[in-house]
Amino acid sequence: MTLDRRRFLGLSTATIAAAGLADKISAQAPASGRPRNILLIIADDQGYDMSCVGTPVQTPVLDRLAGEGTLFTEGYATVSSCSSSRSTMFTGLYSHTNGMYGLAHDVHNFSLLDDVKTIPWMLKQAGYTTCLVGKKHVKPDNLLPYDAWLVPEESGKRDVAIMAHEAGRWIKAQGDKPFFVTIGYSDPHRAPVNFGNTQDWPEIQTKRYAPSEVEIPSHLPDLPGVREDLAEYYTSVSRLDAGVGLLLQELKESGHADDTLVIYLSDNGRPFPGAKDALYTEGLHLPLIVRAPGAKGGVRSRAMVSWIDVGPTMLDWAGVKPPADYRYTLPGRSLLPILEQADPSGWDRVFATHSFHEINQYYPMRAIRTRRYSYYRNLEPSLAFAISGDMEVSPSWKAISSTPGAKLGKRSVKSYLHRPAEELYDLRADPLELVNLAGKPSHAAALADLRKQLDEWRTATHDPWQKGVTDPFGHAH
Repeated sequence: MTLDRRRFLGLSTATIAAAGLADKISAQAPASGRPRNILLIIADDQGYDMSCVGTPVQTPVLDRLAGEGTLFTEGYATVSSCSSSRSTMFTGLYSHTNGMYGLAHDVHNFSLLDDVKTIPWMLKQAGYTTCLVGKKHVKPDNLLPYDAWLVPEESGKRDVAIMAHEAGRWIKAQGDKPFFVTIGYSDPHRAPVNFGNTQDWPEIQTKRYAPSEVEIPSHLPDLPGVREDLAEYYTSVSRLDAGVGLLLQELKESGHADDTLVIYLSDNGRPFPGAKDALYTEGLHLPLIVRAPGAKGGVRSRAMVSWIDVGPTMLDWAGVKPPADYRYTLPGRSLLPILEQADPSGWDRVFATHSFHEINQYYPMRAIRTRRYSYYRNLEPSLAFAISGDMEVSPSWKAISSTPGAKLGKRSVKSYLHRPAEELYDLRADPLELVNLAGKPSHAAALADLRKQLDEWRTATHDPWQKGVTDPFGHAH
């Protein structure tokens, strides 16, 4: 199928004109002769939870970072599963394109396709030194050839201070060589049952929350066990925030705060039933903050942006392009041109995908979200949607499953686990996505249009789950 590329990307005259901002950023910073460094900070399972967006969890560092840069209030992961989501950031490709269909670790053993080129690899070819601190969670290692891997993740270990200091030492050792540093936190992931809160960690003042202080998100019931679980999650988020503060201080002390693009985001929704693994709002709508030297701060952008845009943004900042003979086309767009715009045109839809989480949790889904609607295609509706292992042993799930009649927010557990082939929700009238309009004549036109857009996207991104699709090698499935 031949696509009108301008229509597919959602470009408009205003969006194209906004490219001038990228030129402005290039001209203003960094100073002449200085490297254009990149610091990518990835939280592990943090939902859209920051005090600057109204959640009663204390995140003063992230609030300050948002004030110094651009907070994208409509930022969405492409998938709400750890390895698959990270693979999108590392490759600029959707997980159904790059081969990272599920978790990398243990028996799950998913990995990138052999011919995929990653962002760290591309930057290295352009002369960047590269460093990973903490969690990687994407395979194989040879496709993620970081020059250094510091403080590899250890189950239950949440020493965010040592992560910051090791990163700082490495950055200072690079001198004026351009660098790309990825920080992969374990917070606020479960470890595997709790949130790493059974001890205090060096240099971090532990912030404890009472269960009465938490806010019950829309996908959870108000039960004592859920409140206690959320309070522990909040503590982990606050520790993460403090760790980011130490990291940014190290960056400042290195002398590179004014020549480094800082991107902060989370890989997927909070680790509670109804969020993590789900493509519903709470699984995909996550924090995204971008601070670019030369761009004004304090911007809250309503642009609907996706983690598929993170790779192109980093490459744009570095002035690097994928190899000319690369088989894959990166479908995302750089965010640099819109950093100073609160409501840029042409940024009004995002796509999402899910195939596996754990190896025995196969549930392929594809989705599109616009300003008005969310549409989900459940490719194997005869299957039951699974609760992942870390959530299955959580206090929240135990409280829900042991309480007769308990729901996931206002959605029944049965309807969450057993879904129809298509789901269509009017986000203006039904932001909690409860009333499926897929079979309603009044929404037949909207359904047909979203079906078409989703099919075009699946074709363009070589979705192997789509019958008749042609992959980048020219092979039909």
